[in-house]
Amino acid sequence: MSQSANLNNRELSWLDFNQRVLGEASDGRVPLLERVNFLTITASNLDEFFMVRVGGLELLISDGVDRADNSGMTPREQLEKILTRTKEMVQAQYACFTGGIEPELKTAGIRLILAGTYSDHETSYLEKIFQEEIYPVASPQAVQSAEDFPLVSNLRLNLAVRLEGEDENKKPLYAVIPLGACLRRLVRLPSENDNAYTTVENIVRTFIDRYFPGKKIMETVVFRITRNADFSFNDEVSSDFMADMENLVSRRKEERCVRLEVEATASKMLTGFLQKALQVRQESIFELPGPVSLVDFRELLSIDGFNSLRFKRWEPQQPPDIDPAGSMFTEISRRDILLCHPYDSYEPVVKFIQQAADDPDVLSIKQTLYRTSTNSPVIQALDRAARKGKYVTAIVELRARFDEERNISWARSLEKSGVQVIYGLKGLKVHSKICAVVRREQQGIVRYVHFGTGNYNERTAKLYTDISFMTRDESLGADASVFFNTVTGYSEPQKFLKIYASPIGLKERLIELIENEAGRSREGQKALIMAKMNSLVDRDMIEALYSASKAGVQIKLNVRGICCLRPGVPKLSENITVISIVDRFLEHSRIFYFLDGGAEKIYISSADWMPRNLVRRVELMVPVDSKSGKARLKMILDSCFKDTAKSHRLRQDGVYERIEDPRARGEGFRCQEFLYRNACEKVENETRAKQTVFIPHKSPEAEKE
Repeated sequence: MSQSANLNNRELSWLDFNQRVLGEASDGRVPLLERVNFLTITASNLDEFFMVRVGGLELLISDGVDRADNSGMTPREQLEKILTRTKEMVQAQYACFTGGIEPELKTAGIRLILAGTYSDHETSYLEKIFQEEIYPVASPQAVQSAEDFPLVSNLRLNLAVRLEGEDENKKPLYAVIPLGACLRRLVRLPSENDNAYTTVENIVRTFIDRYFPGKKIMETVVFRITRNADFSFNDEVSSDFMADMENLVSRRKEERCVRLEVEATASKMLTGFLQKALQVRQESIFELPGPVSLVDFRELLSIDGFNSLRFKRWEPQQPPDIDPAGSMFTEISRRDILLCHPYDSYEPVVKFIQQAADDPDVLSIKQTLYRTSTNSPVIQALDRAARKGKYVTAIVELRARFDEERNISWARSLEKSGVQVIYGLKGLKVHSKICAVVRREQQGIVRYVHFGTGNYNERTAKLYTDISFMTRDESLGADASVFFNTVTGYSEPQKFLKIYASPIGLKERLIELIENEAGRSREGQKALIMAKMNSLVDRDMIEALYSASKAGVQIKLNVRGICCLRPGVPKLSENITVISIVDRFLEHSRIFYFLDGGAEKIYISSADWMPRNLVRRVELMVPVDSKSGKARLKMILDSCFKDTAKSHRLRQDGVYERIEDPRARGEGFRCQEFLYRNACEKVENETRAKQTVFIPHKSPEAEKE
């Protein structure tokens, strides 16, 4: 394989993913408020992309790095293509918002009112809002020159004001008014007929003269900056990891500006002043033909009513074979439990940890924590368990990007409760999802383990597709103990019985499994690989897949986001197909299937096939051996590759095309809907089965007999 011809660029592939999300925002078949949600997701995604990926490229360029990536592009070449591509995407975002969503919202009874169009009644109402809620909070700061420009917050709205100068040359004066996080972006107007809203910046514009009495205001323009967040420190030599992480978080407030967003109505004079003050490249200025920061319009999603503009609710189903009032230890003892979220409720997982905290027979709980919810019941359970005297260990990964502050807070809180807290590992992020419970029972000590593909976060478990696997299998329990003892101590990595971990064997095992299928194909046997993941970037994994394809292995990949592999290339990857599903739930589970001559090996994992997951993180890959578990995971994979409603196929030229079945009426086969209906049918069938069991009432005397 040549250095670059058969690999897609990572950054451009991610932008393609964001474009597919934007496609949902533009799709008239999607309910209107859900389209608003998809649009705000694309805006939020771009924010993080600039902070991390663009910020990283700019650092490489400033350091003089010109080494090409696997696609053959230098950092500067990548940055140029990214900026061109993102500007096209931003124009598409605003075309979607101003040309589609906003007019349709108005028709539906949700209006966005501009400054200068308020009625007298609305003006009086907004004046009260301004005087009581905005004026006491948001204060202007005079700016004498670009050199004394104030420190503005990352991703926060600001109003730049240009005033007429007082000297004989009329040199303009400037001021900045931060419209910070404590101010509502959308303010509801009094209206009896519909829901009318205006923005905080339009309110300030309306009463801007209150800030500058006697001054002539030439223009007011909204702007927002994005700061670089792609930096770290050498934790190998850190003497106080917690303090260093706090300093890292603090540094983000002052890092260099990598993007300036400003209203397209801004004059060249004002834009030029902002550019000079913020020291941002001309190519990194985005002039927006609409309201700055579309992500803020997710506030519209909390409007009461308008159910016809939303997806029909899909309530997570309580698995029918789990007694909601019973013990999770009893349930797991009966058989392995495999849950498919969010179709299956996440409650059994939370209940498992909560019961472990309160059960007097539980001796210890050991758990990894990467991202949790704000008021996490999992954290509360661990806290309670420690206070009750149980041995509790929590591996809290402080380097979970943009969740560092929350994790630092959790770590300190848990330590005060007596939890043994490990702040991750030197040089490695702990991204594994595992909770191990040791319980004393009549037959002796028993280990119960939960493995997952997603975080211990009951909120995102309703939004992301993930797999939970709970077992008391002795080998997996032993592996869990080895894992925690290895991660929390100084011991050398030991060999596992069933699971595989990165960076000490997971990648090698995956390549071995791929090569095994290739070998079987060369021998004339049927060979099949199916894999579902978020991203495929690792060059060694791609080369192994190309080699297997050339050997005749049929390879089906469901890659939600970044995919550097090019499928369908003659004599290289013609046996590989790649699809991506973008629907109401974020596809997040990792499932790997290998036919293995009919033995069918199938795994769940926390790891994507990226260098960071396979080399720089501690990840787990866990086999699912039960017949029912295998069948369900295979059904999930099969349904993904049948999708003709929300799926895109990656072509060999790196372009994605929408998959549509011309024979289908309506939207075709929709994987997520199928899996939800399947979960509902399991509940309905179990309920129906219980109803067909006839249990007669007997007299008390008969019962005694």
